[in-house]
Amino acid sequence: MPPISSKLEANAHALVELGMPMVDEDREAEFRARRAGEIGMVHSWDLATGADGPGTRMTIFLSGCPLRCLYCQNPDTWMTRDGTPVALTDIVTRISRYEGVFRATGGGVTVSGGEPLLQPKFVERLFAECAARGIHTALDTSGFLGAGASDDLLDHTSLVLLDVKSGLESDYQRTTTRSLQPTIDFGNRLHANGNPVWVRFVLVPGLTDGWDNVEAAADIVAPWTNVERLEVLPFHQLGRSKWERLGREYQLDDTRSPEPELVERVREQFRSRGITTF
Repeated sequence: MPPISSKLEANAHALVELGMPMVDEDREAEFRARRAGEIGMVHSWDLATGADGPGTRMTIFLSGCPLRCLYCQNPDTWMTRDGTPVALTDIVTRISRYEGVFRATGGGVTVSGGEPLLQPKFVERLFAECAARGIHTALDTSGFLGAGASDDLLDHTSLVLLDVKSGLESDYQRTTTRSLQPTIDFGNRLHANGNPVWVRFVLVPGLTDGWDNVEAAADIVAPWTNVERLEVLPFHQLGRSKWERLGREYQLDDTRSPEPELVERVREQFRSRGITTF
């Protein structure tokens, strides 16, 4: 893997630390490095157990997302420009410190966002580095940009966490402002490739909980024999403060978390189609 140029790395780190804008020459160099996957625009990091895949995982949240989900917990990740440019070599060094933890817990590295497939070359190269070290990798994605994921990226992906946000096109567009079909196409591709998948469905009363919408989501997922599990995730209000801080209109202010009876009803709809559901 060719290293990032020493000039670019020094300038990018120094200017970010000082909060100063880069000059055009440095900005062009950064854009070239981003296109080559030598730099990722990173929002934040997390090291936790029981989330974003099996075992203890380092989750890297990338900046930038084409969807505008009404229930998004991290609207501060929508804009790529709001991320911090971080060299791939720096991220790999940080990951290497936890290899022992990953081995002991069956964990690994998850790339989330935002939408990680907005930076596909970076994810491809990062997962290749992880694969070379025997580290489990998970891709947390809506699938909307799945067409941009290379075969090499998927070959080095141990697990895909795929959000199927709604089953009906109208409900999907109302929830995300985007089209459902790219997610279906990506799911079909993962099925054809045999990539292990965990599907996630966020249950929002009055938005995604309609019987027909859930049935349609089950229709989509049921043929994918590579789906190991489906998780019904009850909506909560933990992300509301971020919307307020950013001055964005939050349309779910009066929406409550789903009652246990509703959660179980939706889980049973998926289970009735032979889908292992939690």
